[in-house]
Amino acid sequence: MSNATTVSPAPPVGRLLQVAIWAAQVLVFAAFTIFGCMKFFMPVDQLAAMWVWPGQVPAWFLRLMGIIDFAGGVGVLLPALTRIQPRLTVLAALGCVLLQIAAMIFHLSRGEAAALPLNVILLGLSAFILWGRGRRAPITPRG
Repeated sequence: MSNATTVSPAPPVGRLLQVAIWAAQVLVFAAFTIFGCMKFFMPVDQLAAMWVWPGQVPAWFLRLMGIIDFAGGVGVLLPALTRIQPRLTVLAALGCVLLQIAAMIFHLSRGEAAALPLNVILLGLSAFILWGRGRRAPITPRG
């Protein structure tokens, strides 16, 4: 008797799942890059008129959050799209998941529960990308 185990290959990824993962990537890209540019480029008083918290944190923190958001959005889409270091898409999705968890803790600690629905949606999309590109439908690097 042999102790070798056979591992059956994962079933092929369906077209619907591929489309859903790409759609999630585009949505996360759009949301994170838009919010990142807003946090980085818009004047603090204009942001504070839309959301309370930007006027209550140091400007450097707000700008840093803009850079992080933008990098996460670009990282979720660009490496997979170009197939250059597509593993970075998985790492960016992980970063976006952690960022949304931190944002939820931040908003809850300040009594800003109204901000949570967007964070929950972005968390779910980022986790779906993390699972999809990390386990179920990874992108193969360029040859």
